This record gives sequence, C-alpha cells and structure tokens, in this order.
Amino acid sequence: MFFFVMGVLASSSQEKFKRNLESVNFIPKGQWITGVSVSYSQSNQDNYQFLIIEGMDGDIYSFKVSPTLMYAFKDNLAIGGKFGYSRSRSNLDNATIVIDSETDYTADNFYMITQDYSAMGVLRNYFSFGRSKRFGMFGEMQLELGLGQSKLRNGTGEDFTGTFQDHFSLNVGIAPGLVMFLNNYSAIEVNVGVLGFSYKHTKQKTDQVYVSSYSSTNANFKINIFSISFGVLFYL
Repeated sequence: MFFFVMGVLASSSQEKFKRNLESVNFIPKGQWITGVSVSYSQSNQDNYQFLIIEGMDGDIYSFKVSPTLMYAFKDNLAIGGKFGYSRSRSNLDNATIVIDSETDYTADNFYMITQDYSAMGVLRNYFSFGRSKRFGMFGEMQLELGLGQSKLRNGTGEDFTGTFQDHFSLNVGIAPGLVMFLNNYSAIEVNVGVLGFSYKHTKQKTDQVYVSSYSSTNANFKINIFSISFGVLFYL
C-alpha cells in the first residue's frame, strides 16, 4: 500500500506535456469557394520527324473546362465538388514508324475525337504556415466519376474501319497542395496527386459488328509530377 501511494503522488507532481501547437483560423466557417479553370492546346505537324516517327502530317487540339464550388462548413474544413468537360481531336493524314532499315509501319487517314464528363466530390482541410493568413497548405480527399465517348476511323476504301467507344472511370485519391492569397477574396493554388486508386472500363464496337471491352486498374502511392495542376479560386 505504501509503494502504491508514493507512485500516485509522484505521477501527480509531474507537469502535463504541451506541444504548444496553435490552430489559426485560415478559412473561416461559412465561406464559399469558387473558381473555374480553362485550358486549350493545339498543334500542327507538317512532315514532322521525331525518334522513330517520320513524315507525320496532321493536327491535334484539346480543350478542357472545370468549375469548382466548395463551402466551409467548419473552420479550415470545406466540402464541395468539381466538374469537368474535355474534348480532344486527333487528325493524322499520314505517318511512318520506322523500327529499323527493314521494318516500318505506315498509318494514314486516322481520325479520333473524344468527349469526357466528370464529377468529383472533395473534402479539403486547410493549414496555415505558422500564424500566416496569406500562405497555407491543404489536404484534399477526392472521389471522381467519369463518363466519355470516342469515335475513331482509319484508312480509306476497302481498308476503312470505324470504332465507337464508351468509357467509364472511377478515381479515389488524396491531393495535397499550397495556397497563396493575393487579397482577401482571391488566391492562387497548386496541388499534386500523391495517393490514389483508379479504375477504367472501355467498351467498343468496330464496324458495327465486332464488340469488345477491356478494364484496367491502377494504384499509385508516390508523387506524380505529371499530375500537378494550377488554379485561381475566389473566397466569398
């Protein structure tokens, strides 16, 4: 009994450890976060050569628009969604793939157009750098569903073929990022995908006769530098 009492007295005399971590109200409750990103790219090739590709003639363009809307339901916590529409077209008049002096493949009159729609639910947690209210970072959990269609045609005359594809995709991931406020109502942010799981299923019909499908899954647990994205958001 004596030793038990001494142990209790010793433990009660110790000071409680404190890390002195402060929580700064970086994004206040009740704030709306909105923005839109638009991207467009186009390229033209005229007798273009690159590595094993020779004599490429054609043009490519892509367009994407993605609005964002979130609501801070609690200090430094926001929930919402991102929506996306993208369209791309590839028109290849001719190209030759040269493997060696005796092996080459020729592709001509290839045309492909793709349209994709996506909806993403997000949950974002903000953190400030020290006591700064201009610079901070966030961790974003993402759940995305996507649908799309593609049309392909290739060749001419008796060699002409056409393919119609339907796409479905599911993506789950975590995307950390940095945010810098330009003023009280607008900020620039950059984020990168790190952890994620993706699934894609494609069903296609060729020449209105042949039906096929394929599925793919991918798990990513490392930084992907090709998934870096930039944007401007408004905090209202």
